[in-house]
Amino acid sequence: MPISPTTPTIRATPTIRATPTPITPAAPAATPISPIGRLRTTRRTATATLTAALAIALAAALLAVLVPAQARAAGTTGTQPPARTQPPARTQSPDPAQDSLPYDRLQRDADALRDSGVTGVSVRLTTPRRIRTVHSGVGDLGTGRPPPDGGYLRLGSTTKTFVATVVLQLVAEGRLSLDDTVDSRLPGVVRGAGNDGRRITLRQLLRHTSGVPDYIEDVVPDFSARGYLENRSTTYTSAQRVALALTHPPRFAPGARWEYSNTNYLLLGMTVEAVTGRPWDQEVRERILRPLQLAHTFSPGDDPLLPRPHARNYQQFEPGGPLTDTTLAYLPFDGDADGALISTAADTSAFFAALLSGRLLAPDQLAEMRRTVEVPDEHGSPPGARYGLGLSWTPLTCGGGYWGHSGTGIGYLLWPAVSADGRTAVSVAAHSRPGDEATAVRQLKGVTDLVDHALCAERRSR
Repeated sequence: MPISPTTPTIRATPTIRATPTPITPAAPAATPISPIGRLRTTRRTATATLTAALAIALAAALLAVLVPAQARAAGTTGTQPPARTQPPARTQSPDPAQDSLPYDRLQRDADALRDSGVTGVSVRLTTPRRIRTVHSGVGDLGTGRPPPDGGYLRLGSTTKTFVATVVLQLVAEGRLSLDDTVDSRLPGVVRGAGNDGRRITLRQLLRHTSGVPDYIEDVVPDFSARGYLENRSTTYTSAQRVALALTHPPRFAPGARWEYSNTNYLLLGMTVEAVTGRPWDQEVRERILRPLQLAHTFSPGDDPLLPRPHARNYQQFEPGGPLTDTTLAYLPFDGDADGALISTAADTSAFFAALLSGRLLAPDQLAEMRRTVEVPDEHGSPPGARYGLGLSWTPLTCGGGYWGHSGTGIGYLLWPAVSADGRTAVSVAAHSRPGDEATAVRQLKGVTDLVDHALCAERRSR
């Protein structure tokens, strides 16, 4: 699917630094995560598999069809994980004295996530009273600088909520129906190996109950540092990605159960273009980004760079192995409607707050988005997690729950969350991913604990 050639005025060419000097590894060897497991779970919603999905791959981290100097500077050489004996820096936004107890807890939780092995952590908490940001660790292993305030982030699968919002807006306009079959909008596209678009509805695509197989493992022939470097610049069209997925049989009959598949949102992006005559990212820009004045959110197309400022992302491809700088995008699965967007924590939180407060969707469509199904236990979700139409729900220990949609990729994890009324939002970014299951589980728990503590503390303070 074509990507809008328009280049946002806010983008700047990032300074790419050379690979840092190796550091003594801190973690002992542990149980590896299978490459296929990592790939399948790459773009799972934050609710999805802690074990495989988070541990590695979700899209967006490295790609270079750059000039040689840029490619050399992209960080292709391995680095050992930072030693625990010298804790990285911690930084806070001004005025931590106000509500110091929950603020200190926010910093402690970020530090705990750093201590679990994440190179750098960025947190932004937005409440009706104030905005707080905390950082822990480093944003660049070579320079030791902390993660920047307002840094650009790859959204990965968080992109899906933007796409789902556009689809539901088209439903409100009468241009689509959630009960439309895929074949009625994309005739003949979903065929082969038992897949049949005449039996699959748009609602099932949005909710991941379609049974359509995932394409991710087809575009990652070698999940290793070498494979990443060799394949990161390969590009595919939406139709090509879908065709790869459809060489596999359906995972189950449409509507029979829930299973995350990135292919669902490729098909939704193609549907948006078929109905509007414009690529999905242009519709996102016109319908969401411009009305909300989200000037720091955009689809980069096949440009692998992150604008400045940004923290660098690092991936450990095997237990106890070196860290590889994966700041550049991995284009085979990072550049489409399932996970292409780049944004900032501020823009992402503003989007979710506007969505949940009813500024983007009519009541009927917002209710449809929030009508959820249970996420099966085998997907490693937090207990009680549920999934709607491009939106996930996670329970809070203090009662109720929060909405959001995580995004992960090669070298990063993003976890945006917003209260049910849209008034409080927290965004957590981890700028590295581990190579073993135990560490991945521990780090994900650190992220979910931080979000839970922050949202529950804010509720108690009202």
